[in-house]
Amino acid sequence: MAEYRAAIAIGGARPVSVPMGFGNDGWTLDLDRLFDAAGERTRAIFINSPANPTGWTASGDEIRAIVAFARQRGLWIVADEVYHRYFYEGEHSPSFYDVGEPDDQIIFANTFSKNWAMTGWRIGWLSAPPALGGVIENLIQYSTSGVAAFMQRAATVALNDGEDFIGKQVARARIGRAIVCDGLVATGRARFAEPPGTFYLFFTVDGFADTRGLARRLVDEANVGVAPGTAFDGNGGEFMRLCFARDAGQLEEATDRLAAWLKR
Repeated sequence: MAEYRAAIAIGGARPVSVPMGFGNDGWTLDLDRLFDAAGERTRAIFINSPANPTGWTASGDEIRAIVAFARQRGLWIVADEVYHRYFYEGEHSPSFYDVGEPDDQIIFANTFSKNWAMTGWRIGWLSAPPALGGVIENLIQYSTSGVAAFMQRAATVALNDGEDFIGKQVARARIGRAIVCDGLVATGRARFAEPPGTFYLFFTVDGFADTRGLARRLVDEANVGVAPGTAFDGNGGEFMRLCFARDAGQLEEATDRLAAWLKR
């Protein structure tokens, strides 16, 4: 069973991460295991959904269960939903926004890097209960208040007028997902779950346990760059991450090269 984290119980001396499982049902999160990891000193649960690198996305029922548990235990939830709009089974992925109440202890983390392709600008936002206003104001004062004015204005335009851009981005990624999934399935050597969210395919290749070494070989011998799973978590190095947020022509060429190399 691979162990890539999408959920962490925060508290005590150090965070306790909860591994995800990979099997016939794709990537799954064992909620009982998550709740059991929340000990007496736990103060918050961190959830990344849709998740990088697996593409796992929490269902509405899972989100409701996590919120109910957090309310019962008086825990905070830190919801990382930066790939919220990169979802292929609806307009957006199930969100803690859908079930949260104004007084729930939920902090939402989001960014302009993904949905609006502003990677490198390092700007985003937090949504939190009003009681945290002063704390967040101090945090911003010493971390992001120096963001260039033109970047702040661009972010405003993205929020107000960027829906068409998001639609084009997601449509391109949907096509890219089909290209790489179909191409790898045809090799008979790759195993993966088609991701319902994000723009990454997380796959394993039969016969290659050392994916860091495989990644180097693919660069040298197939002229294709993919990221080894060990770059994200040391417990599941048999997986590799391929980004399909690219133009169809680029992905077709890269997939053909990768498939040809795997078939050799």
